[in-house]
Amino acid sequence: MAKLDKSLYSKEEIKQIRDAKRERKRAKLLKKQVITFPESKDKNVLVLKHGTKYSAEYVNKMYNMVSANLEYDFNFYCITEDPTGLDPNVNVIPLPSVGVTGWWYKPYIFSKELPIQGTILYLDLDLVITNTLNRLFDFYPGQYCIIRDFTRAMRPNWEKYNSSVIKFEHGQLDHVWQRFKQEHIMIMRKFYGDQDYLWDVTQGKAKIFPDPWVQSWKWEVRKDKRFKPGQSRGNREMLEIEHVEAPADCCIVAFHGDPNPHKCHDPYIVKRWV
Repeated sequence: MAKLDKSLYSKEEIKQIRDAKRERKRAKLLKKQVITFPESKDKNVLVLKHGTKYSAEYVNKMYNMVSANLEYDFNFYCITEDPTGLDPNVNVIPLPSVGVTGWWYKPYIFSKELPIQGTILYLDLDLVITNTLNRLFDFYPGQYCIIRDFTRAMRPNWEKYNSSVIKFEHGQLDHVWQRFKQEHIMIMRKFYGDQDYLWDVTQGKAKIFPDPWVQSWKWEVRKDKRFKPGQSRGNREMLEIEHVEAPADCCIVAFHGDPNPHKCHDPYIVKRWV
């Protein structure tokens, strides 16, 4: 294919051409994999992989961790535009093109168009499972449940949501997706991220998972002085090994921001990020 001569097009036209090229690539990748959906089950685990921030390894390890820590029969789904390298047990749902990037794809998890029935437990990929997930499914059956944002570590009365762990019924929050699909440009300008948008449209409607069940590794478990709550700069490599463990009633530790799990060399995490 001939190289694009930028002098012949406006910036907007160049963007449209590149977007069209990405869409053709996306369609080509999805055609390579025959997408078949499994028999419906009451319990489902859903993850989202887009772009290059997280590799297929993150999805596969999440599947392994869930399998080791969930006694219920379940289906595992991944919404993605690139299924390359995914474990055969991971059911792929094509990621739609809605003209957004980054975390702004997340509202799609609430779409009633998803080929899933029953209860959905959504998990971000930068989580490490440390204990049974049964309690998350058992907590307020049939209701929308979420965790408090980790700002709680420095502001105990903080009420806003963190969208890394969400439980809901299929179609229960379809309005979150429908509004975003229609007004995404305005919404992305108004809110910093998907969590702020989700708080705006669903505040007061969610049951909150107990804080000890899902903990911030750097702010609540490790409590390293270099990682003070709210800190936005500084050394986040976690090169120094710490022999700490999550509380016994903790079932998920979150690696929000930096570092991601693969950068953490603490034995407790290395053993569980399998």
